[in-house]
Amino acid sequence: MNEILTLTAAAIAAKVKAREISAREVTEAFLARIEAVDNDIQAFVTVTPEASLKAADAVDAKIAAGEDAGSLAGAPVALKDNLCTRGIETTCSSKILRGFVPPYNATVVEKLASAGAIALGKVNLDEFAMGSSTENSGLFPTRNPWDLTKVPGGSSGGSAAAVASLEASVALGSDTGGSIRQPAAFCGLVGLKPTYGRVSRYGLVAFASSLDQIGPLTRTAEDAALVLNVIAGQDSRDSTSVPRPVPDYTKALTGDIRGLKIGVPIEYFAEGISTEVRAFVTTAIGILRGLGAEIIEVSLPYTDYALAAYYIVAPAEASSNLARYDGVRFGARVTSAKDHIELFENTRDEGFGAEVKQRILTGTYALSAGYYDAYYAKAQKVRTLIRRDFDAAFEKVDAIISPTTPTPAFGLGEKSDDPLAMKLSDICTIPANMAGIPALSLCCGFLDGLPVGMQLQGPAFSEETLLNIAHTYQLETDWHTRRPTL
Repeated sequence: MNEILTLTAAAIAAKVKAREISAREVTEAFLARIEAVDNDIQAFVTVTPEASLKAADAVDAKIAAGEDAGSLAGAPVALKDNLCTRGIETTCSSKILRGFVPPYNATVVEKLASAGAIALGKVNLDEFAMGSSTENSGLFPTRNPWDLTKVPGGSSGGSAAAVASLEASVALGSDTGGSIRQPAAFCGLVGLKPTYGRVSRYGLVAFASSLDQIGPLTRTAEDAALVLNVIAGQDSRDSTSVPRPVPDYTKALTGDIRGLKIGVPIEYFAEGISTEVRAFVTTAIGILRGLGAEIIEVSLPYTDYALAAYYIVAPAEASSNLARYDGVRFGARVTSAKDHIELFENTRDEGFGAEVKQRILTGTYALSAGYYDAYYAKAQKVRTLIRRDFDAAFEKVDAIISPTTPTPAFGLGEKSDDPLAMKLSDICTIPANMAGIPALSLCCGFLDGLPVGMQLQGPAFSEETLLNIAHTYQLETDWHTRRPTL
């Protein structure tokens, strides 16, 4: 295996800037890796070798001229295919967006390019980011690099699989109810969902606008901090992005957590979480205590209602956001229709997959006359109570630790016929989206060869604290250095 593939994004950028390796060499190595293993993994929807090598040559030219090539100079990145990319098809892994080529880039895509990162292409997801396994992709399922019979998680399964299989040094995903953190847990990565409003959503194809957030999937907390430095910040094109200065997250990685108060919520260690996962996270808590953190039990009583409230709020917003896909303005369009109503109906029937249709119907019902107050309005009130739970807990602690998922990765097809079991895989991750707070997953062990993830949650805009806890834990352990055999 080419040693370049095992380098972190931070190490690649440092070596490229020092002219120890060229950005073109790095890009060629990762493109060759994609060629070698992606038939098995199926992470990528679109690979862009010509554009990638052109971008790499531009980075090398800047360095040769003595110019600043950016903090991610030469680092290869995979982009979830719900991020708009100018001149490159953006499908959201849905048949209804076949042939859609955006005329503009998402803000995060522009920022990565400005920092010298090299986009290798677009990666698979559950259709319109609706799912927990990437089996709901309208194109093909992605496989977990640690065991090709297992799912990589979802909806950012392609992003996680690409980084875990060394097809990219970092990736961007989106997280609406755990879609960065759950795949990170299943694939043994660091996955960060920033505070709502910390990263611009301009150019992210919307699922649920009040919940969606873009974030990095990486192998180390250092790389996550490096990427967040680049993509965070206010954007005039996104009215929900927060006008708040962006700190240097890498400077927060002190490796010292002495005196930090970390809460252990009793609700996240209850029935439904496997005994083995609880044991790994409990061991990790012991390590953090040994490093000087104070461990305090906390309670988040409305956690039990988060899943039900989420599956009203998210589908309601999805039904509104997906109304624009009608076969008229962009994407696929059926030709067999006698009038415009039939055109809309046939296009949506053929273009949307079963999971997307189910969520549109659920959301439309929840918003309909006579049911809005009973369902959507009530779910929003529950959302407020969940936020208050976290506010009360964060008066006592600096961060909260829990499992990321109830189990390690499950088998392809194992939960396809049991939608409730599938949705329960996000039970630990959904509350952070409902509250709008930052949350991070990282690997804390392996069970039968599969990664186990633990989750850190903090108050709004406490990404520095979460990244430092994760970094300190990674300095003390070596789970993040393991690589799947392909």
